[in-house]
Amino acid sequence: MKKEATKNKMATIKDTAANYTPKTVKNITELKTVSVGLDIKNIIEKDMEGKEYSYNYIEVNGEKYRVPAMVLSNLKAILQVKPSLMNFAVTKQGEGKNTKYQVIPLD
Repeated sequence: MKKEATKNKMATIKDTAANYTPKTVKNITELKTVSVGLDIKNIIEKDMEGKEYSYNYIEVNGEKYRVPAMVLSNLKAILQVKPSLMNFAVTKQGEGKNTKYQVIPLD
């Protein structure tokens, strides 16, 4: 007895394009609170010109959030004064190379 394959309706290019969401990495500033206990990872990717670059990120609820080096530097300074810190938030001002980040202790 042969089983027939059920035919699934194929999506058109138009439908796929209309529903397409590019893969992006969010920024740590999009989180209301961040735990110092989260694992940080590093990834190497290529830009549109094929040049490699790396960045640090954390994962929260299956989403990647980029952690700029300036945030790590600021957090290091705070942890030297308050090693018991458990949670913090990050704000940003500016865009591109003029972006400034501020780490705010929450405990």
